[in-house]
Amino acid sequence: MQIKIKNHTFKTIIGILDFERVTKQNVKVTLKANYKYKKNRFVDYVKLIQIIEYEMDKNKFFLLEDALNLLFKKIHKRFPQITLLSITIAKPDIIDNAEVSLHKKFKFN
Repeated sequence: MQIKIKNHTFKTIIGILDFERVTKQNVKVTLKANYKYKKNRFVDYVKLIQIIEYEMDKNKFFLLEDALNLLFKKIHKRFPQITLLSITIAKPDIIDNAEVSLHKKFKFN
């Protein structure tokens, strides 16, 4: 099975610039997860969204790289049946004429 969450948008503190440390900005998270489905052992998309928002808000990351690495750990810990995880975090408003994003894909055993 594969679950997808596309362009989940919320505000959080993220970035290294002075104004990014005090003013929440929009981020967009897109996630794809392949997992082994068994009866009553599914991946709950609401829980995925809650993990993402909670960790992003709690940690107030300086770097997208650090956010991605922690999200991978937290999501896989909660849903060990995930075999392939792909996450993109975008900062759509940081530059006027571009959307900046970082992407990571990892295959679990």
